[in-house]
Amino acid sequence: MAMNAVARDTVFALRRQIAKIEGTLSERLDAPAGSGPDADRMLVRRSGVAESHGLLVTGADHFDAALNGGLPKAALTELHGAETRDAGTVAGFALALACLLLKKTETPAPILWVGTTEIFREAGFPYARGLEAGFGIAPESLLYAEAPKTTDALWIAEEGAGLTALSAVVLELRGNPERLDLTATRRLHRRAQMAGRPVFLLRQAALAEPTAAPVRLVVAPAPATPRNTMAGPLDGTIGRPGIAVTIGKSRAAQPGQFTLEWNPDERTFLDRRHAGAIHQRPWDIQKRAKDHVAVVPLSSSGTDPAAASRPVLAFPSPRPSPAGDQPSRPQRPAHRRA
Repeated sequence: MAMNAVARDTVFALRRQIAKIEGTLSERLDAPAGSGPDADRMLVRRSGVAESHGLLVTGADHFDAALNGGLPKAALTELHGAETRDAGTVAGFALALACLLLKKTETPAPILWVGTTEIFREAGFPYARGLEAGFGIAPESLLYAEAPKTTDALWIAEEGAGLTALSAVVLELRGNPERLDLTATRRLHRRAQMAGRPVFLLRQAALAEPTAAPVRLVVAPAPATPRNTMAGPLDGTIGRPGIAVTIGKSRAAQPGQFTLEWNPDERTFLDRRHAGAIHQRPWDIQKRAKDHVAVVPLSSSGTDPAAASRPVLAFPSPRPSPAGDQPSRPQRPAHRRA
């Protein structure tokens, strides 16, 4: 049964307000002209969030393509860590995203990091010198707010998300607190949309539950590859940090798993599977080992000095003790009697 004109106008007015709050596009928010079955059709919502503020591009092409271009700037984004020991990786991933955000800003504003006393005692604070060296963030640009309870942390994050003097707000919590419900996340998401700035929700050792965040990423550490040199990967070294990122929830993307690398020099992410010369193929490494070229010229005697080289140890190997050499009386184990 077709609804009358007054009821139809009221319904579409409410839908227009809801779409404005959620940031959805409004191509079909106008009431259809005329009567008939089209007058009663429901609004088809488009997936995604407000696109007026653009997307945060990470630099990893395949990861950005899976997210339909990148992470939304004016939105709440969840970063999950399955265990507490992954807190460093989750925090580093959030700092890398903040670095990308500040790099594209002419006058970067400070970042507010909010957390409870429990999470700061368990996971610690970001290292001040590492902020400048690894992410290009000045230590004075990162503001901390420690709250005794989850309710206080949510209130500080919500108030900070509405300030235009901040570049982003990071809220770090542990577990699944009761106060962090769907209503609380809706308020954070709404504040992020109004201010046009992101709010990153770091959930350490937490289980996935319904929230208003358009994107949820599960972050875990990944093995680092050897450092790359002109001669190839250098065995026994540690290269750029690896981060395993799983798209657990997204309104505009399909779930997927990616392994990213953070480049602290260029300050961008790279997809490990498509990093170019950073990672060598196994057959290329074997070929390079077979086609060995001596980098040291031969001596006047015509012998190769590399063949006479031996492993060099930092400490000399211990000499065998002579027979009958017993430790002195003070060196005997405490549990043995004289």
